[in-house]
Amino acid sequence: MGYMFNYLGRWRQQIPILADRKQRARLTFAEGDFAAVYAMSDVHGCYDELVDVHRRIEEDAARIQGPKLIVMLGDYVDRGPDSSAVLEFLSKNPPPGFQRLVLCGNHDAELVKLYRKPAGILEWLGFAGTETLHSYGIDIEHLLQSAAGTETIARVIRNMIPERHIQFLESLPIMLRMGRVVFVHAGVRPGIDLKKQKDSDLMWIRQPFLDEGPQLPVLVIHGHTPGRAPTFGPQRIGIDTAVSATGRLTVLTIKGTRVGLL
Repeated sequence: MGYMFNYLGRWRQQIPILADRKQRARLTFAEGDFAAVYAMSDVHGCYDELVDVHRRIEEDAARIQGPKLIVMLGDYVDRGPDSSAVLEFLSKNPPPGFQRLVLCGNHDAELVKLYRKPAGILEWLGFAGTETLHSYGIDIEHLLQSAAGTETIARVIRNMIPERHIQFLESLPIMLRMGRVVFVHAGVRPGIDLKKQKDSDLMWIRQPFLDEGPQLPVLVIHGHTPGRAPTFGPQRIGIDTAVSATGRLTVLTIKGTRVGLL
């Protein structure tokens, strides 16, 4: 339980990335495009739970006629034991009868940044990256104890992490709007038009969004801020239930006008 408390409280020390560079894609679907939508967030390297949730989604959707969508809200790496397996799973085709949309989270963007510019390796390891490197067979503790330089570590990382995993993360959009429902990793800057939101806010924001909500005519489904259960705030629903600490990977469902939890 102490581990869970530390994990759930750790977000207070995280700092956002700096300025946005190339803006990630923002997508729009019509409200009635899918008979059922299943959303989950912050898998954080928990491959077994991810596979089990997909099985349960398929079982739940078996009696639903029409197209179905799985929306992933970001943070597929770090903390849990199998980040590499999670990325491999998500980069493949979704279950038959489903589309799957994978959005980018802050941890995913940070892995890309490290891979492309590894000079910040020590800062990244302090943030959360050790488990991710282990999942690719990289003994980062040994490398650091052997006084390996940044260039050596960068070479090991590039040799062990498949380029296609990084390209997959680089390709991810950052927001989905479906009618009045918005899916995003962290939240939105309150009162700012969705078209003017910065990538850094969409991936990192907590306050004032958590207390104030979007202050826009939308309902925001998000992750990023962990809780022991889903959280319901002003015009927002948070579904990060800290699976790497609790074992619970929450799935939010939208079927017609009904919003529920799987």
